[in-house]
Amino acid sequence: MTVGVAASTIITPALAHFSNKISNTTMSLKGNINHSACRWCYNDIPMEQFLDGAKEIGLKGIDLLGPDEWHLAIDKGMTCSMSTGDKFGITKGFNDPSLHQALFDNYANLIPKAADLGIKNIICFSGNRNGLNDDQGLINCAKGLEPVVELAQKHGVYIVMELLNSKVDHPDYQCDHTPWGAALCEMVGSEHFKLLYDIYHMQIMEGDVIATIQKYHKYINHYHTGGVPGRHEINETQELYYPAIMKAIVETGYKGFVAQEFVPTWEFPMKALAKGVEICDV
Repeated sequence: MTVGVAASTIITPALAHFSNKISNTTMSLKGNINHSACRWCYNDIPMEQFLDGAKEIGLKGIDLLGPDEWHLAIDKGMTCSMSTGDKFGITKGFNDPSLHQALFDNYANLIPKAADLGIKNIICFSGNRNGLNDDQGLINCAKGLEPVVELAQKHGVYIVMELLNSKVDHPDYQCDHTPWGAALCEMVGSEHFKLLYDIYHMQIMEGDVIATIQKYHKYINHYHTGGVPGRHEINETQELYYPAIMKAIVETGYKGFVAQEFVPTWEFPMKALAKGVEICDV
């Protein structure tokens, strides 16, 4: 028996209709969490089919869509809950002063367009260290972010730096610990610059997820999920207990999005997504 088939047999009957085909039933959610999902985890499913299935599950947004894809979610009555950002990707970011002007030009183009469509969040990255110490990295990032965040604030948009692990997935990435990201938020000094706390990545780097969220929640405006180890389903097959994590997030007063960002292994990926949303709907 394959892993996908085995896993798909343990889902609840309420989720049984969520294959990769479209049905007419919507999940009943509690309303305490704004649920979303990262598109890249479901790239094998045609966009139209994925969006229809996501809406049936009850998702309010889709993460990591580019500007040419924003309207696809909006046309389905959802939003792009976290837009992709600059053209340089993860390894080249705001810690490199030589990129500051190009980064500003890029975000200056994105921010007004996002604002016009009601899209509130645009992702950004620190970049890799490349020998840069963390203190200088903070200084460089703050300097480069200042004009970008000032423009974002004028348009009611948030620039959001993702916390990623440098141990497994993104070697040498600088924004790899929550305290460093929080220190950068303090240096930038604007409510329109926040962190994307990726639970998968920070479990690998720091652990102590609930206590970290409780301590640093004022710097966080977005969350991603993922099973550890392996970044697969967030059920009993991995080491984190997501209902408790989600309860802790809700208790901070958080009103933003939680996006599923695990790579499904089940035979029907949309069933896995529906189950992940069910687990996180506290």
